[in-house]
Amino acid sequence: MNLIFANNNYYVKGGADKVFLDEIQLLASHNHKVIPFAMHNSLNRETPYSSFFPYGISYDNVGLTEKIKAAPKIVYSFDSRRQFRRLLSSVDVDVIHAHNIYGRLTTAIVDAAKEAQLPMVLTLHDYKLVCPSYLLLKHGITCEKCRNGRYYHCTITRCHRNSLIPSMIYTIESYFNLFLKKYDWIRCFICPSIFLKEKLIEMGMPGEKLYVVKNFLDYSSFLPNYGQGNYILYAGKLTEEKGVMTLIKAVEGLDIMLKIVGDGPLRQKCETYTRERMIDNVSFEGFKVGDELKEYFRNALFHIVPSLCYENAPMTIIEAFAYGKPVIGSRLGGIKEMVYENGETGFLFTPGDSIDLREKISYLAERPTRIEAMGRAARKKVEEKYNPEIHYQGLMDVYNKALSRETAT
Repeated sequence: MNLIFANNNYYVKGGADKVFLDEIQLLASHNHKVIPFAMHNSLNRETPYSSFFPYGISYDNVGLTEKIKAAPKIVYSFDSRRQFRRLLSSVDVDVIHAHNIYGRLTTAIVDAAKEAQLPMVLTLHDYKLVCPSYLLLKHGITCEKCRNGRYYHCTITRCHRNSLIPSMIYTIESYFNLFLKKYDWIRCFICPSIFLKEKLIEMGMPGEKLYVVKNFLDYSSFLPNYGQGNYILYAGKLTEEKGVMTLIKAVEGLDIMLKIVGDGPLRQKCETYTRERMIDNVSFEGFKVGDELKEYFRNALFHIVPSLCYENAPMTIIEAFAYGKPVIGSRLGGIKEMVYENGETGFLFTPGDSIDLREKISYLAERPTRIEAMGRAARKKVEEKYNPEIHYQGLMDVYNKALSRETAT
């Protein structure tokens, strides 16, 4: 099968990008031809198809005037449409599989696919199709006010980064795609979690187009380290919705070290808080990748996912499991179906409740044999439920449905 894989980034910037790139490798290993399409970026992986990539939009870390000028391209990129047309006219394609295309490639490439009458599949890594600001979150609290197309709430409450202009742009983008039915051409939507599928149906999306295909991991390169470690770990972005402050408050005064691996706009606030409170059992390790990041996972006692938002299917949970590490996570979103409530592979706590989280951390840290048993169960879960072959079969089922299904014209 010949496939085009479209995503804003052709390098790993976040979990969605990793899934995108891992799927390309997985499909190539099964002798499928996979052609990438992304925005131009100096961090991109090398590919002979880079000449087709549209040039990026400068939006982050620019002034208000530049943001306003860039707004139309964030809503709809004619450059992306033109370049995607060029690519489609140069290669033979059976199915187009898109991942994160919002705000950069945009639904312009969906229009190009429609013109070429090529079936298209979209993996949903977040709630963008029902929430302009992606997260179903308003200032740290879960929010579903944009349900059934009431996207204006995003602008009224300045949901995106607590800023009027970005919130307004994303509101316009959502109404643009809704009124012009830009997603109607997509034949199948892939949901990495059952929670995401159910929430999207609840908020008005057609259930017959939604398919659950859980994320996967090639665990063969992950060497487990059961029951070993002298610290607990948070690895991820330092942003409000990730609940890092809840975690820091939970470990204050505990006789255990918390290592925070990652970076983001909340880092300064977190560091200031620990300094002013003289919390000496929290260390900020910065952004890490590759072998260095692996060692942080392998040498931890367990991993914490304290999110305040409806996480979809965090890859860090699967990675922690692969290293034989239990996870303590928020009882929220897709985390619930990944971390068993009964303590087989970890524990769940009430989102935002630092006392509840503190109790779970203390309980587990004091039971090394339980940590080891849970870590072994976690590794087994990855091998049985998040393995590459199951994921591959899931993708092929969706592709075959996309090829056989008629769609709106």
